[in-house]
Amino acid sequence: MGFSKLPRSMRQLTTHLLAILMGVVFTVSTVRVLPSQAEPAPSLSTTDSSQLLAQRQSPAAAAAIGNRSFVTAAVKRVGPAVVRIDTERTVVSRQRRLDPFFDDPFFREFFGDSLPQQAPRRQQQRGLGSGVIFDRTGLILTNAHVVDKADKVTVHLKDGRSVEGKVRGVDEITDLAVVKIDAGDNLPAAVLGSSDDVQVGDWAIAVGNPLGFDNTVTLGIISTLRRPSSQVGISDKRLDFIQTDAAINPGNSGGPLLNDRGEVIGINTAIRADAMGIGFAIPINKAKTIAAKLQRGEKVSHPFIGVVMQDLTPEMAKKFNQDPNSPVEIPEIKGILVRRVVPNSPAATAGIRPGDVIIQVDGKQTTEGEQLLGIVEDSEVGQTLQVKIRRGNRTQQVSVKTTQLRTSS
Repeated sequence: MGFSKLPRSMRQLTTHLLAILMGVVFTVSTVRVLPSQAEPAPSLSTTDSSQLLAQRQSPAAAAAIGNRSFVTAAVKRVGPAVVRIDTERTVVSRQRRLDPFFDDPFFREFFGDSLPQQAPRRQQQRGLGSGVIFDRTGLILTNAHVVDKADKVTVHLKDGRSVEGKVRGVDEITDLAVVKIDAGDNLPAAVLGSSDDVQVGDWAIAVGNPLGFDNTVTLGIISTLRRPSSQVGISDKRLDFIQTDAAINPGNSGGPLLNDRGEVIGINTAIRADAMGIGFAIPINKAKTIAAKLQRGEKVSHPFIGVVMQDLTPEMAKKFNQDPNSPVEIPEIKGILVRRVVPNSPAATAGIRPGDVIIQVDGKQTTEGEQLLGIVEDSEVGQTLQVKIRRGNRTQQVSVKTTQLRTSS
């Protein structure tokens, strides 16, 4: 039966249905071609998010990443150059009396060293750390505390080989050391970046062997820059650390801290056991300068003047002077208070005393201890510094000739 032969009511109903159907098809087609501006953007997958973050950090690196994260690319680039370092050292314990009875003061006074002694006890101590190959001939950068005083150093490469390492040089003041291995002239070597380009908030990737777990990778950000060693709690070091929240644990020491491009920006060092979620790394620019001397067997110079100091403000000085038990009266100014002078040091020879306030060095206004440390560290051993001090109401200038800083060992 044709359409025209249908009853009128049926023809009208069919016409309405066709119109509705055509409208729906048109609407759907329009939506596919011209999406509404008000529609929310499609959500990014985890992989898409990683790629977007990597592109914002480093477009060149992101282009080479493909479907993998920037962390994967960075670790693949540097991972083969990261090594595990095992050390052994012999420790001789102190001599002890055979019997506590002989430790009685009466016997010690009359018999002294003639009392029977035990033979010295020798113990083997083993250590674990990380390192990074920075030269294809087998030069490795690590922490001084990883290899210092070690009788034997064994380097485990990523390819499974174990090679004996020889310590080329150690600098305890910056906690850096260089180890050499003979394992061919074409070893994988990490690219050393620039710590001067690092900014707070940048990605930070720590690679190493924490707690004996080889080839461990942790991710975080740069928390702060130029964290003075005095604030970290190790006043015997002369460093401004990179602080990161990437996990750094014992065994990570000496391993590399990377940026998002897989360049080494620092050498990890585990310092404070109570620093939960906080790690520290030696800036790579400082490490490069020290490593260049250590690999040649040269001693690293660290000028020393011999003062224990504290930053001073007028308010602090006023409060100190109000104390009736204060041994001296301190000038109520901003400067560097000398709390103690090391005996027989350059400062002692120059006549600097506790209670003096340092305000200028070689014509540069110096009001913070970190400024003074920087000036001294940048000078030469044997160089004479002109130091202006305030003593009471008088201002005077003294000449201080630096000497080499000696370590406790």
